[in-house]
Amino acid sequence: MAADSVVMQHLRPLPTRESSDAWVDFQIEHQSTHGYCMWAVELSCSGAFVGAVGLLLVNFPAHFTPAVEVGWRLARAYWEQGLATEAGRRALEFGFQELCLPEIVAHASVHNTRSLRVMSKLGMSHNEADDFDHPRVGTSDPLRRQALYRLRRNDWLALAGQPRPSTT
Repeated sequence: MAADSVVMQHLRPLPTRESSDAWVDFQIEHQSTHGYCMWAVELSCSGAFVGAVGLLLVNFPAHFTPAVEVGWRLARAYWEQGLATEAGRRALEFGFQELCLPEIVAHASVHNTRSLRVMSKLGMSHNEADDFDHPRVGTSDPLRRQALYRLRRNDWLALAGQPRPSTT
């Protein structure tokens, strides 16, 4: 999946097997430390590996940090099937119900229309004033400008049909 240039078009590249392995090791460490990470996603009917979807602590400085983000990376064979949206909903559910996070964000290159569409389908809101230049992406790189989407827990509860917690 990380070797597919189309999959990686809007993501920071993992150019070698070692860098892909380091990404997996990072996920394992993040899970151990924080209780969540980008989890492996499989098709329930066959067990086929689809990709990774989950939550991560944003680990770079930005106007919206500290924050937890929802993200996804799917093999191209599984695009356009609603799997990123379905798995993203499960990650949001975990973040809001189990972790009781007040807000979850998502960000992607402003050119990554597929991911931006998933963020909208998840009920996340976008305000162009929140968009930012990724501090780990070079100034001439087209991935530098990122669209930021947000979803607050109370808004998610309303979308999910869950009762809102009492404020008294």
